[in-house]
Amino acid sequence: MHANVQEALSDPQWLADSRLSIDPAFQSFVEGELLPAIGVDASTFWSGLQQIVEDLSPENRALLHTRDKLQRQIDNWHVAHRGQPWSHQNYESFLIEIGYLKPEGAPFQITTSNVDPEIATIAGPQLVVPVNNARFALNAANARWGSLYDALYGTDVISDENGQAAGKGYNPARGDAVIRHASAFLDRAIPLNGASHADVIRYSVETVWRKAECIATLADGQRVKLLDPWQFSGYTGRDPVKSLLFKNNDLHIEVLIDANHPIGESAPANVCDVILESAITTIQDCEDSVTAVDAQDKVDVYRNWLGLMQGTLTASFKKGGKTQSRTLNRDKTYTSPDGSQITLPGRSLMLIRNVGHLMTTNAIKDGDGVEIFEGILDAVVTVACALADLRGRSQMTNSRCGNVYIVKPKMHGPDEARFANTLFSRVEQMFGLLPNTVKIGVMDEERRTTVNLEACIREVKSRLVFINTGFLDRTGDEIHTSMQAGPFLPKEQIKLKPWIKAYEDRNVDIGIKCGLPGRAQIGKGMWPMPDEMKQMMDTKASHLEAGANCAWVPSPTAATLHAMHYHDINVAEVQQHIGERTVASLDEILTPSICDPANLSSREIQAELDNNTQGILGYVVRWIDQGMGCSKVPDINDVGLMEDRATLRISSQHIANWLVHGVCTEAQVRETFERMAAVVDEQNAGDQKYSNMAPDFHQSVAFQAACDLVFKGVDQPNGYTEPLLHKWRQRAKGQ
Repeated sequence: MHANVQEALSDPQWLADSRLSIDPAFQSFVEGELLPAIGVDASTFWSGLQQIVEDLSPENRALLHTRDKLQRQIDNWHVAHRGQPWSHQNYESFLIEIGYLKPEGAPFQITTSNVDPEIATIAGPQLVVPVNNARFALNAANARWGSLYDALYGTDVISDENGQAAGKGYNPARGDAVIRHASAFLDRAIPLNGASHADVIRYSVETVWRKAECIATLADGQRVKLLDPWQFSGYTGRDPVKSLLFKNNDLHIEVLIDANHPIGESAPANVCDVILESAITTIQDCEDSVTAVDAQDKVDVYRNWLGLMQGTLTASFKKGGKTQSRTLNRDKTYTSPDGSQITLPGRSLMLIRNVGHLMTTNAIKDGDGVEIFEGILDAVVTVACALADLRGRSQMTNSRCGNVYIVKPKMHGPDEARFANTLFSRVEQMFGLLPNTVKIGVMDEERRTTVNLEACIREVKSRLVFINTGFLDRTGDEIHTSMQAGPFLPKEQIKLKPWIKAYEDRNVDIGIKCGLPGRAQIGKGMWPMPDEMKQMMDTKASHLEAGANCAWVPSPTAATLHAMHYHDINVAEVQQHIGERTVASLDEILTPSICDPANLSSREIQAELDNNTQGILGYVVRWIDQGMGCSKVPDINDVGLMEDRATLRISSQHIANWLVHGVCTEAQVRETFERMAAVVDEQNAGDQKYSNMAPDFHQSVAFQAACDLVFKGVDQPNGYTEPLLHKWRQRAKGQ
């Protein structure tokens, strides 16, 4: 299956020292596609990779050993203190003693420099997308700009009442409601001086004192300007005007005007659409939303990232019986008010999320025949792909400041952040890049990182561009870390406990304290219901009010809608205000959300098991059988939720915790799995690629994988699902 790289290379000195065994598919991609695209010779690449692998793998293994050792010590402490009143002081002293909780050290500010404005200064929506799906990857990259009219018309933000239902054809009543909604938004974001955009019959561009201004003419002939004329940023066309460009809170709004357009011909001022700058940044994901379990899967991931960095990625698909192709959008050009030409990015600034420190990959084995760490390979290859962008070999520019942005997930504490910093420095040296060209995003989704966040930031302070919170992975780690402390509350009740708000607030507090505003993103997690856009619009502004200058959304449409929140709320001002408050309580964060099972009725217990097992099965069956790492999965109430491995981690750990403490029995859980398998089969009845799990459960690889996640959940490293998912997916592919 593997071919030694010595068979393919010709450098005698390197050949003599080679100790890598490389999968042929991966070697073919590297030497046939990647290296020609970036102008690096094979011997330089392989020898550099080998040196990094040999130098850093021992430290990687040691870090994983530390994780296991700390978990054993915490388990033993909880077992020894069962039945005793909770003492935060005793617990914190214990965590300090074992080296779990680190000293914060002297105050400091991050020194990250030369950061693209999309990350440093512009607050806006952020997409996360599986990079191995070319169509999704392109859709996300192109979601920098989105039609507000389409986003409103196609979602429940506009109600179906009063004859406004969408129907099969265009509904003028719904269209009028969309225009009213958009006009109200324009009145908030770019208000006119003493008038409403809804009352404008004509927009024009006129030169006043050598500078073009936007003039709005009302039905009574009155001519008004913007309340703040400086918001007018540019235009296309002049007589007639084709589009007007405005700016608010560093985000652009484009008003399209066309009297011949089906919408514009009868719309006020012939406005046919309002285009919002939407997904300012996109995380192209190699991790939670991807099923990459072998060398060929990794090639698929890396090939698409390379295509994005070259500007050459395409995707063809059938829609309405016709084949369509998708490519990256070009930049947008306008005439500025002073007459010069301005160019705005046509694409979202792309970051790449590597995998964490845990998993290995069979794409390469070391001299002992052991798989190398996947996170090390990701760092080398994703940076290598980005050289196409950095060295001007791309048809389109991603980072205008010459950076590679890598989001690093699932790190536990400052030692692991330091290791990531070392790894990125070594990759920079390998490719002759300036120090800190590779920027890092630290995901605050493990408890040891949460309680040591300031120390983690200190370790990467010269390259940090991103921190964020994520309830699902963070709660999964919370349950696993405190597995022996007692039975956890039902999931919905966990959300209501003080620790979760303290966790969310402390992330922002520490980020502001360490100087992230103006240099880096402080992010919040995903809106999980892609069909519930009205609910998102009613609630997701809370992420901005909490101090986040970016937050995750599940689709380009959601990004366009969520962008309106960033016009309504100035996040920089919010962060300035938050910076004056006291940092959130560490005591609350370290208090486990456990309960007395006597307070749970048998009905409540079974309902929780039903909900958890249905969610596990609904996600796992697609992951294992179809290789879908992220998809809209119907929950037990048939509400479509965007699911990835983070969702799976919390549900499987929750049941495992209840089994440990006798809240439920193994027989009860197995019966629930079998009953819910039939429910999931029915929910997927319309999918021709779907294979039923029931009733022949022993023949269903997916069903066995789902059960393993629970019944072997206590033994999984930090409660992660990847080891078991990879094992069972490889078995399914082998069949």
